[in-house]
Amino acid sequence: MTDNPVTENAGTFELRTATMTDLDAIMAIESTTFGSDAWSKASMRAELASPHTRYLVATDPAEPGATAGYAGLLAPRASAQADIQTIAVAETARRRGLGRTLMQALIAEAVERGAGEVFLEVRADNPGAQALYVSLGFEQLAVRPKYYQPDGVDALIMRLTLARTSTAVGA
Repeated sequence: MTDNPVTENAGTFELRTATMTDLDAIMAIESTTFGSDAWSKASMRAELASPHTRYLVATDPAEPGATAGYAGLLAPRASAQADIQTIAVAETARRRGLGRTLMQALIAEAVERGAGEVFLEVRADNPGAQALYVSLGFEQLAVRPKYYQPDGVDALIMRLTLARTSTAVGA
């Protein structure tokens, strides 16, 4: 992936870099999916504008103009660590592999930016997301008690160690 706003084929979905014109569609999915935990529009705007993040939106060619999901990564170039900031799929696009596709695209971006580890937090009461992350190789490291407010739900901190290739002689 690159920082250019390119469209990539992701099965039945197309992924592209999110822009400010996607903010309202992202926020509609954000508020529907996360309810009381939803990010503010100002926070999401700042994420989209940051040079250290990469946000993707997914569209379904069968539904022109509709955003099916989005996901974001914080990964300053040459940093050893990256963080999955958020991921959400519209209810109408769920159970079609889009969450996995978005996660794989963000992981690929983390690799491209030089990260050796990817971290994320997930609600302790979201077993579906936890199963997805484990299937992608993430492992649970710790628990942040009552992290998600105002609901008081714990966050599980998870990490994926990325395969690093070495070009050093004898490595």
